[in-house]
Amino acid sequence: MSKEHPDHHDAELILKLYELRRETVMRDSRNAINAKFWPKSFEDFQAVTKPDHPLNAAFRQTSSYWEMVYGFAFHGIVNANFLIENNGEGLFLYAKVKPHLERFRKEGSPTAFQRAQWISENCEEGKKRFAMIEGRVKKMIESK
Repeated sequence: MSKEHPDHHDAELILKLYELRRETVMRDSRNAINAKFWPKSFEDFQAVTKPDHPLNAAFRQTSSYWEMVYGFAFHGIVNANFLIENNGEGLFLYAKVKPHLERFRKEGSPTAFQRAQWISENCEEGKKRFAMIEGRVKKMIESK
């Protein structure tokens, strides 16, 4: 579904996405999830989805942002390879939740992380980057 070749519209959209990542609340949310969210079990993952969890707002903001971003590629709005070359951070979050995703989809949110999954499985650059990130995240979680 992705656009075959990037053009100046893709570049403009990616620059706008970068600007949004720099917004203060978004930056704080990204920093919190990247630094403090290390689910070792399904219960760890599920806990952050509850409104009373201290990282819940940050989790919702970052996960929905990355799903929106990767949705642009899924729907052919932006070239997927060009997008993931410049916006791979969402794959870092996806790698953290992937081990728990099947159960989470069955028990709570059947559409969770569909676009992150799509870009990591159907985009050549996404496949490469996710393979690197997934291994790194697994080691990081094991060391925590």
